[in-house]
Amino acid sequence: MKGYSRQRGEMRFWRSGELPFLEARLTREGRGVGYARHSHEAFSIGAVLAGRSLYEYQMPGEPWRAVPVSEGAVVVMNPFEIHACNPIDDTPWSYVMLYADARWLSDLQREAGIGDGGFRPLAMHMTRAPALYRDLLGLCGTLFEDDCPPVVKAAASETFFRRLSTHPGAYRAEPWRDDSALQPVVDFIRGHCTECLPLERIAAEAGLSPAHLVRSFKRQYGITPHAFVTDCRVRHGQAALRAGGAIADVALECRFADQSHFQRTFKRFTAATPDQYRRVGRPQDSRR
Repeated sequence: MKGYSRQRGEMRFWRSGELPFLEARLTREGRGVGYARHSHEAFSIGAVLAGRSLYEYQMPGEPWRAVPVSEGAVVVMNPFEIHACNPIDDTPWSYVMLYADARWLSDLQREAGIGDGGFRPLAMHMTRAPALYRDLLGLCGTLFEDDCPPVVKAAASETFFRRLSTHPGAYRAEPWRDDSALQPVVDFIRGHCTECLPLERIAAEAGLSPAHLVRSFKRQYGITPHAFVTDCRVRHGQAALRAGGAIADVALECRFADQSHFQRTFKRFTAATPDQYRRVGRPQDSRR
């Protein structure tokens, strides 16, 4: 497939200063790649290239779902949705992921007459639509093509996401919204994740006892408040690394005990080390 044949190594990221609204990841050998339950600030869509894995996800307040996926499957994660995708029985699998800025996508949705200005989440989380799978592989192959001009990559990206917006069954009849009473707590954690956030402080913000908060939060979002704080700190760390922050400084900024603690946690949530993630897009990688 175009753009993949020349890729070396088991894992590669792609970013470009000319297309700051996109990021891609290619994993050739995912057998040793495991994820804790986590989320992304960006809209995420991926394709399984080979092998099989288990895709787990939860819409807030709904049952936790686990769906086996294999070659030909396309998986979708809306911004901030908790999910995980891990190999089944240590079997080999490979995949490609694309992460798109939600604000950029909301502009495309608005131009297509979809939504009210903010990003409208997609209803589908897994599909085996051959055309969508083929188009996604084509776009990711273009992004990973070293000699492809940025203007071509940008045009291909817009074309793909405009088509995605009109994919049958992409959206619910009515836009989905998280109306949970815990949404203000989620917003509080996101806005204060680089501060000291003991459970007691979060519970006080929610007006609940710590035990009640843990039960309610896990039932609504599939993870504990502590796990969500960690998830937010890792996402904050990713943004700081993309901006060129030193790993040791980012670790302290995100309130990890030290660089080693940050590295272990970062890898558990992203299946990559901070250094692997940070190197992408630096001068020595400017052609990637």
